[in-house]
Amino acid sequence: MAAASLSRPLLSFLAALFLFSLLLHPCSSFSSPRKHSPPKRSPKRGYSPPKSNPKRSSNSSVVNSDWLPAGATWYGSPNGAGSEGGACGYGSAVEQPPLSAMISAGGPSLFSSGKGCGRCYQVRCRSHGACSGKPVTVVIADECPGCASDSVHFDMSGTAFGAMAFPGRAHQLRNAGFLQIQHKRVACNYRGVRLAFHVDPGSNPYYFAVVVEYEDGDGDLAGVDLRQEYNSGESSSNSEWMSLQQSWGADWRLNPGSMLHAPFSIRLTSLRSRKTLVVRNVIPADWKPGATYRSVVNF
Repeated sequence: MAAASLSRPLLSFLAALFLFSLLLHPCSSFSSPRKHSPPKRSPKRGYSPPKSNPKRSSNSSVVNSDWLPAGATWYGSPNGAGSEGGACGYGSAVEQPPLSAMISAGGPSLFSSGKGCGRCYQVRCRSHGACSGKPVTVVIADECPGCASDSVHFDMSGTAFGAMAFPGRAHQLRNAGFLQIQHKRVACNYRGVRLAFHVDPGSNPYYFAVVVEYEDGDGDLAGVDLRQEYNSGESSSNSEWMSLQQSWGADWRLNPGSMLHAPFSIRLTSLRSRKTLVVRNVIPADWKPGATYRSVVNF
């Protein structure tokens, strides 16, 4: 009985102690074991496809196989050749065969500071009811410095612009003024026409400048070199090639620092393919400033 009487106060004391601990920490005694949550994922970002290499523009030195967009306007008389000669220096040759007024001034990306002179492009239009959709070939022969609003812009002669139309509807196309067209660069092919060398009117025995016309293939030039081929008595010409510098447009010049002795051979290097062509003795001994001399070869 004594043990029983002693255990009751002890049990009461322990019960009171337990209740007191609950009052001090009400959550710790009954909370379930803490679970370890997985790390939160970052929000999924939208998918971006890999960027592809952009297509090269037509003012680059490649021949394009795909049709690319461009803007087009026209200038000069409706059936004319734009302006006479223009910034490439071709003069009245733009009106005559083989160019026959099928020329265009190029915006900055096409003219390319004169490096684009002579390049050939096919152009076609499908954005107007008068457009035939058939391609025609134009040659870059002038500069359009104000045509910078489009990445590629052709400011064509009235003849070339109208050639994109159905027969009899060229005037309707020209009345549109501005067109969205398609273009691609193509190899030049003058069909039997040989290279021509137009000597600058300001040339003299101490300064020589020349415009090269009707280059097949690339149409443009990376370099022009001259070699003197004269033979005077026992002394023959120096066989060294002298490099001409691009003066403006398609005009190349040489300031040799001493008197030049004709005849001259000319070596041409095309811009895209880097092909070279030597035209021997094309400038005769009795050459004249302003004269044009034709070769018997082409690229």
